[in-house]
Amino acid sequence: MVFTFGIEEEFLLMDASTGFPTAAQELTRALISPDQGTFTSSAELLDAQVESSTRVCTTREEALDALLGFRSRLAGAAAATGVRVAATGAAPRIAEGPPVLNSSDRYRRMGVLTGAVAHEQYVNGTHIHVGIPSRDTGVRVLNGLRPWLALLGAVAANSPYWRGQDSSFASWRMVHYRRWSVQGCPPVFADAQDYARRLEGLLATDVVLDAGHVGWAARLSENFPTVEVRIADAQLQAGDSLLLAALVRSLVQTLASDGAAVPAVVPDPELLDVGLWQAARFGMGGNLLSHPGGSVPAAEHLDALLEYVAPALEDAGDSDFVTAGLARVLGTGTGAERQRAAVRSGGYPGLADLYTRSLTAE
Repeated sequence: MVFTFGIEEEFLLMDASTGFPTAAQELTRALISPDQGTFTSSAELLDAQVESSTRVCTTREEALDALLGFRSRLAGAAAATGVRVAATGAAPRIAEGPPVLNSSDRYRRMGVLTGAVAHEQYVNGTHIHVGIPSRDTGVRVLNGLRPWLALLGAVAANSPYWRGQDSSFASWRMVHYRRWSVQGCPPVFADAQDYARRLEGLLATDVVLDAGHVGWAARLSENFPTVEVRIADAQLQAGDSLLLAALVRSLVQTLASDGAAVPAVVPDPELLDVGLWQAARFGMGGNLLSHPGGSVPAAEHLDALLEYVAPALEDAGDSDFVTAGLARVLGTGTGAERQRAAVRSGGYPGLADLYTRSLTAE
């Protein structure tokens, strides 16, 4: 049995002349729709953001069709309104002063609660949902995902620039998320009942507005029968998001059928936290935390993951696609490295051109 999956992508709208994030309500209204066949689209926390979600997919072809369908529609609407679009994990430039928040009641309350954190929420992610047969299975998957989340974040690193400067991080978005009330690797759960109990405890506080406010790098969805992996930056190209989804699906499928509810060796939470920072800082260009401990070259850690999920990749027919895609990442760089190359060769205009070219590229 091959698990189903879905992909959510977030995009940043930018003023074509200044490069600052911009609220383009006419464009957003043209995009927001409950049903476009293969995808849906919705607003995000900031009026300068828009999100798309694929329908439930079984094959890569279905997912790619949905991703390119929305990206092409977004590109057309942006060109018609004089707005540029960036599929990047963090805005390379932001204006002084607070942004325009979405006017919905939920986002308004979130903005009031989080203050300056929301005012700098110019960050975009790629969220991968993978279908699971039960929430107990989902908890087993979450427990097993914990040592691999930093690696997934490193592969997906695509946000090196912040406030007009190179942050020195491959993923500034991952750093930004450390400021939210609930973030980082999820804890270990005994079972689905334990997950529900602890979620209820968080919701009983004054600083977690709803289940969607729980910002763990992976969690159980409250709206769909899925595990939701949220570690990744927004990706430059649709194929980058598809590569990530195929890798995450294989890992979830492997964990769903492998091992006990709680792993025999549980990594210390402080090491996992350091591992996320390490991945944000270096991406695939340095060392990463290995399991059960210590740092190894990122490529070596990736080889261990590929060996672990090889049967699931084979079952889904994704082996060649993932192997080739990851070889490309190691050879030509993550999105962060591609952004830096664009700036080295063409300055900020070169970066903006990279965003435009990548938006509809496969």
